[in-house]
Amino acid sequence: MGFSNAINSIFNTAFNLLTETVWYLLAIIVIMGALAEILSEFGVISIANKLFAPLMKPLFGMPGATSMAILSSFLSDNPSVLTLSENNSYRRYFKKYQLATLTNIGTTYGMGLIVLVTMMSFKSNSGQSFVWPVLIGFLAVFITSIFVSRMMLSVTKKRYGVTASAVVGETADIGYDIERFREVRQGNFLNRMISALLDGGQRGVKLALGIIPGVLIIATLVLMLSNGKPIDGYTGGVNEGIGLIPLIGDWMAPVIKFLFGFESSASIAVPLTALGSAGAALGVIEKGITAGMLILTPNNVAVFTAMCMFWSGYLSTHVSMMDSLNMREMTGWAILFHTIGGIVAGILANGMVSLINLLL
Repeated sequence: MGFSNAINSIFNTAFNLLTETVWYLLAIIVIMGALAEILSEFGVISIANKLFAPLMKPLFGMPGATSMAILSSFLSDNPSVLTLSENNSYRRYFKKYQLATLTNIGTTYGMGLIVLVTMMSFKSNSGQSFVWPVLIGFLAVFITSIFVSRMMLSVTKKRYGVTASAVVGETADIGYDIERFREVRQGNFLNRMISALLDGGQRGVKLALGIIPGVLIIATLVLMLSNGKPIDGYTGGVNEGIGLIPLIGDWMAPVIKFLFGFESSASIAVPLTALGSAGAALGVIEKGITAGMLILTPNNVAVFTAMCMFWSGYLSTHVSMMDSLNMREMTGWAILFHTIGGIVAGILANGMVSLINLLL
């Protein structure tokens, strides 16, 4: 590749990520920050905490308010969960050891709606719909998310204890029962709504700027290791790389095919791309079908759905997300458990589809 081309590719790829990805994430985080503040101001989060506590606590070991983090990530992208966690009114429902787990939960369901809708839009060669394999993939994500959340909690409990509050500083001790009362702004409905929107949006801007270093540095590294040499040779352009990750994938192809039921080695590129970006992974599927390199089967669709949704570019966001939560020391654990979780989700999706096919 050469030193000069490598440096130019790093700069060009980072700039492309800034303009094409980071500004998009900034827009999402600002909007979701405003929405999160509205939900907090008018009691929606408080209601969700009470309503979903019987489900979230026994399954995930998390308060009912976690359901809002799942919903916001599912409708947008991984970092949107940070807009909620930056809100002290939201943080009060969590202990410190639980807050760190929001990174894994948010990433698990990040871009969920886009992944599900896109995968459902694909058809087999005979025109058959893949709705039920997509739903199987989503079920695998849900089951695995419980497993990963519990693993993360087992580590954070040892690190932070079970009594430390997620809110720090003078606002940590509020002196009232958050299950029965909540803080609201002064003024009428319109004043409260406008203040909440502006405060949430402003907090979103600060948060989005804070994740820029992590996204640019980590995502650029992942892309350089994933992408290969262009057909016309290295030029120092955007998204050029050394192709190390695909080489590792090809070396492990027999094992990967056995675990995930892939029909062709080209299928390996989809989950590997999802390490950096779920959107890019969906693009790989579409290009593979067009080029005739990918033939979709129910097993493939279920596995692609599960792994694209579960991983959803976690290598490019986990570092910045944990940094924003001031929990850098938990980054390694979050990445490790999420790596394991994506593999488990893929294996589980393949196994469930194979079992259904066997029974039918």
